Amino acid sequence: MEQHAVEQHGKAEPAGLDVVVTTMASDSHTWNLVFLQLLLEELGHRVTNLGACVPDELLVAECRRIEPDLIVLSSVNGHGFHDGLRVIAALRARPELARTPTVIGGKLGIAGTGTPARQHRLLAAGFDGVFEEGGSVLDFQAFVGSLPAGSRALPTGPGVLPAGSGVLL
Repeated sequence: MEQHAVEQHGKAEPAGLDVVVTTMASDSHTWNLVFLQLLLEELGHRVTNLGACVPDELLVAECRRIEPDLIVLSSVNGHGFHDGLRVIAALRARPELARTPTVIGGKLGIAGTGTPARQHRLLAAGFDGVFEEGGSVLDFQAFVGSLPAGSRALPTGPGVLPAGSGVLL
């Protein structure tokens, strides 16, 4: 039987990021996750969408298993700030996830868009980016574009984006 050689062009390794997209345990919304998944895939990234109402323990276990380059937490129900503080503590408590770039966004509070103090508190708790509703998709894309594939660590550390940057996640 004759074997044919396959000619390979371009990079041998995929250039995109491995991204986990999810809501938190109290948030049952999914349209935001579908939007994020499609946006990230259009940018050339591989996305694992964990869906809505993800318990903290499941999120941590799946991130440990997948070893993503980026974790994106999205909230629509207005409880993202409080839920996010709890979730980032659980993620950062795991040594293998302590440096994984992690962002949060969407409707993070029930009283409208955030204040700089709320954004600073989320960054101080361990998030690498905060993207509140009403912000620019371009800011989120710029953040994602700044991450090197496969490194699982930020190139310049927490708070890469200005505190006012944001997008509805």
